[in-house]
Amino acid sequence: MTTSPRPEPDSTAVPELRLKHGEDRRINAGHPWVFSNEVDIARTPLTALAAGSQVRLVSDRDRFLGYAYVNPHSLICARIMSRDPAVPIDAALLVQRLNVALALRQRLSAEPFGRLVFGESDQLPGLVLDRFDDVIVGQIATAGMEALAPAVEEAVRQVLQPRVLYWKNDSGARELEHLPAFSGAAFGAAPAQLRVREAGIDFVAPLAEGQKTGWFYDQTANRALLGRFLPAGARVLDVCSYVGAWAVTALRHGAGQATCVDASAAALEFAKTNAAAAGYPLATIRGDAFEVLKNLHESGERFAAVILDPPAFIKRRKDIPHGQAAYRKLNQLAMSLIEHDGLLVSCSCSYHLEEQQLLTAVQAAARHSARFVQVLAFGGQSPDHPVHPAIPESRYLKALFCRVSRE
Repeated sequence: MTTSPRPEPDSTAVPELRLKHGEDRRINAGHPWVFSNEVDIARTPLTALAAGSQVRLVSDRDRFLGYAYVNPHSLICARIMSRDPAVPIDAALLVQRLNVALALRQRLSAEPFGRLVFGESDQLPGLVLDRFDDVIVGQIATAGMEALAPAVEEAVRQVLQPRVLYWKNDSGARELEHLPAFSGAAFGAAPAQLRVREAGIDFVAPLAEGQKTGWFYDQTANRALLGRFLPAGARVLDVCSYVGAWAVTALRHGAGQATCVDASAAALEFAKTNAAAAGYPLATIRGDAFEVLKNLHESGERFAAVILDPPAFIKRRKDIPHGQAAYRKLNQLAMSLIEHDGLLVSCSCSYHLEEQQLLTAVQAAARHSARFVQVLAFGGQSPDHPVHPAIPESRYLKALFCRVSRE
């Protein structure tokens, strides 16, 4: 079977965005972002472009750099989606990108659960898609991808044939793009709960009221490591547990008891449901993680393993000092609860906290707690969240598996 060649794009129909002299170096090195101060606004004013519109990005020497979408109201004013002058941003490109993303995920797992699209790392900036069998939950973070939403929806239908595509567009990133928050089904009847299967364990999680897309697939690979380091029969404390994925995984790997700590009563109910479905009892404590850990220590409670999976304490660079102190304090409180020769799993999803800084926080916590810590393994985000080599921000998750003993 032969196919017709793709028609040449009409470059005159796409406005031009020209960079200043020398500002194409980072783009040529593979980075897909253009910052507003890199644009030659005298020749191609950003104010003449509508948010979400498409452009031909060119250097000061008229060299084609890529097709991008723009937002003149954002510091990142343009994001490249195609570097081939013969391949514009259109429905065919979206289908091709989804097929490539799907092929990778099918190589990683035969089951239809996991992250399908991870923004720039899948050459679809501003788009996240997670698979829950025949339900797809998506998030759009940029004006350019918002403009493409109808085409994305059709591409998802064509490539995946899901029963439901649900947009959960409530991330803070949308505020930076001057986009409103909203959630709802693009097509299909949205379920109240999502079904997840991870490492042979079945879970349920809330959709509309859930965190992020409803599940933290980025921790899948780290949870798979847990059984290797967990003491036999361990009493486990899962802090910032959400719906209990770490705790139930620990019970499956031989933990004797597990307790989940979370500020959300609804999340803890899901945690109990998930543990019961797997055949395990589960204790829960609702409250602020810092206060709960302090109270547990004062009441003499001790655990063989403590898992810390908090939300990002550092969302902006200016939050680094305060965030570093929070990570140190949380780890110190955790160590005060760990029995001799116990396990600490300490995670951070703050991109602005480097792995070495998390190590420093753990070591400082150990010194204040008179504990000796040995790092047994370093974990990161699951492979269905691939890292873009030119974008450090795409590598954000850190996990330390630590043996904790008394000095």
